[in-house]
Amino acid sequence: MLEHASRRLAAILAADVVGYSRLMGEDEAGTHARLKALRHDLIDPKIATHRGRIVKRTGDGALVEFASVLDAVACAVEVQRALADYNQAVPAAQRLEFRVGINLGDIIVDEGDIFGDGVNVAVRLEGLAAPGGVCVADSVYQLIRNRLELAFEDLGPQQVKNIAEPIRVWRWMSDDVGGGATRTATETVSPALPDQPSIAVLPFDNLSQDPDQDYFSDGLTEDLITDLSQLSGLFVAARHAVFQYKGRTSPPRQVARDLGVGYVLEGSVRRAANRVRINAQLIDAASGFHLWAQRFDRDLEDIFALQDEIAHTIVAALEIQLTPHERQSIARRYTNNLEAYDLYLRARDHQLRRTREGAARARETLEQVIALDPHFAAAYALDAEIHRQEWMYEWRDQEDALDGALELAQKAVRLDDQLPLAHMLLGWVHLWRKEHDHAIAATRRSIELDPNSAEAWVRLGHALDLAGRPEDGIPLIEKAMRLDPHYPYLYRFWLGHAFQSLQRYDEAASAYQQAIDLNPEFFGARLHLVAVLGCTGRSAEARIEAAAVLRLRPSFSIRREAAKLPYKDQAALRRLIDGWRRAGLPE
Repeated sequence: MLEHASRRLAAILAADVVGYSRLMGEDEAGTHARLKALRHDLIDPKIATHRGRIVKRTGDGALVEFASVLDAVACAVEVQRALADYNQAVPAAQRLEFRVGINLGDIIVDEGDIFGDGVNVAVRLEGLAAPGGVCVADSVYQLIRNRLELAFEDLGPQQVKNIAEPIRVWRWMSDDVGGGATRTATETVSPALPDQPSIAVLPFDNLSQDPDQDYFSDGLTEDLITDLSQLSGLFVAARHAVFQYKGRTSPPRQVARDLGVGYVLEGSVRRAANRVRINAQLIDAASGFHLWAQRFDRDLEDIFALQDEIAHTIVAALEIQLTPHERQSIARRYTNNLEAYDLYLRARDHQLRRTREGAARARETLEQVIALDPHFAAAYALDAEIHRQEWMYEWRDQEDALDGALELAQKAVRLDDQLPLAHMLLGWVHLWRKEHDHAIAATRRSIELDPNSAEAWVRLGHALDLAGRPEDGIPLIEKAMRLDPHYPYLYRFWLGHAFQSLQRYDEAASAYQQAIDLNPEFFGARLHLVAVLGCTGRSAEARIEAAAVLRLRPSFSIRREAAKLPYKDQAALRRLIDGWRRAGLPE
């Protein structure tokens, strides 16, 4: 026990500035001055109004103690809203945005400072918050939920560093986040409901004894999404959007509101030996009523028929009229070979990790799949994407990798002309081979077969951009963002790319920075941000970003990168190269 120390229960608020190191590196004096002014004019007065005590500041961060959780949360929300208003008039690259975490806990007080798990948890909660947002512990939420008119989202139990037990976390986001704060991939956006029935298929829980069986439950979820998304009379939330909820206990009504759908399907999978048990329930989000719930106990060899049965049951419950082609598309399967299907799911799981090692393991696994079933079209399509990915990121020495990717994608289409994945990946290979018309045609064919594919829409938008039609590509990228409200950082990057092609440089820089905030190691966004900064005369910022580019890829050269990029508009490519040269990137 510390000498002179005492204990008390308190609400602890931890906050820090998002991207502070970058801001200081670009403009140390200006950033320091802006932060100092914000503290004096906006933040400190609100803390005083709500009877908070500033325990200490740590450069960009602060630790504040409150006697009341109501005061702590009200203060945090008021500060974040005020900052959102303030940031609307500030260029995106100069905005000061805060993350805030609030916990209620027992603290040790010694010589004015505070210590203990109560403080540690507040700091960890701050790390979970989005820019412009607030995360609170469940103990805080339970005390404020009926006393403050604020909407919180349940993030469920979260395991955080150096805290033994998971913490249930609730998140609040400013209504103004789209204007003043950076939009994040997990932001609650509440899009409007479509004019047709709409559904989100949540990741099925893996209830097997072996956690390594996640690939199987995830694969069943993805295949069900694929089946339903091919129906023209149904709006289906994208795979990436729903997998944001994996492992969380978000209420179906909240999920539906986040994704802009009317119905939610949730379920679980238990696999043991040669048996599989699936529990599934379809929920009307507006009323909370279960339209349908059922348990299926089957032999594993019946898994394909079981998938068909679940899809048809959902269609019947939502009273969707199917065309003859749609009836056939639901009934179609990748393969009849259960072992090949199981290995394919494993390969897909490896590939989705988007790492060099994951790609190598996926390719090795697909070799086994094709040996078991040489007519497995989806396996060839996935292998094509891995070849293209390895060529793109220089993950292995293979000069003919892109030719191999084309051969594999074309074989996938020959084997199954009705497979949307095959056409989409064929289009992507064509794009990187600078065959723009073929790329656009193949991707459009994929969308004809699967009109709900956010991934196909965004790729078509990017293909149109690189074909010299960025003004046609932007609406398609935005359509993909509606299908996937939790869209990944790549979507934001491709939108920025289209803005850059149109020489709308401020919008491009903002989009690239948002992509970087979501993934600081994202090479592509940093590389293109360098060009934007170079083209607009922001030399100091451009050199800072150029250093980050070389840290991520020390072997980078302008000549090699420019040779790869599939620009049809050579003037746009020349502007890109000019921006890189101005920033000092190596030839």
